[in-house]
Amino acid sequence: MSTPTMTLYHNSLSPFVRKVMVLLHETGQQDRVALQNCVLSPVDPDPSLINDNPLSKIPALRLADGNFIHDSRVILDYLDHQHVGNPLIPREGSARWRRLTLASMADGIMDAAVLTRYEVALRAPEKHWDAWLDGQRDKIRRALALLEAEAIAELTSHFDVAAISVACALGYLDLRHPDLAWREPNPQLAAWYFEVSQRPSMLATMPKV
Repeated sequence: MSTPTMTLYHNSLSPFVRKVMVLLHETGQQDRVALQNCVLSPVDPDPSLINDNPLSKIPALRLADGNFIHDSRVILDYLDHQHVGNPLIPREGSARWRRLTLASMADGIMDAAVLTRYEVALRAPEKHWDAWLDGQRDKIRRALALLEAEAIAELTSHFDVAAISVACALGYLDLRHPDLAWREPNPQLAAWYFEVSQRPSMLATMPKV
């Protein structure tokens, strides 16, 4: 086991953090990264993080030289250049843009799901903006419908940045929004997720409530 040379500001409940953790496991780099647990919200930043990342958002990665990088997409790209196996983000050509676009759609699902979670969990029920909540849930439903109709073959072909991102998005929906019942209207996506959720990297990064 190697000594960690990087530190990941981390919370196992974050789907964006989970993407990074899954990639670390898939590429055999998990022992290179120490985990610094963070508990934060939009109205309560983490003091241990805010000096180096004024946005106070996770994941953030402190490199061996002390520099910080943040945003899960940037961290994934950095880490994908640090291993010797096949890249999980295509380096060039149309495949790169397609896989990153699918990953971006998954990120959009996560964004909408996290924002919905904050609105429901942090604000008093009488202050909930119902039309806004409906709009966020509709974004999730539309994105899932597109993945169901157009991306199953692509997701099945490689467990790469696109598949990792979609799998982590679906896992977060199960964790925080079971009421969305996303499986029934998306049976192919549900079948795919049933299989990939059993990968060692996915099992090792299951959120701990």
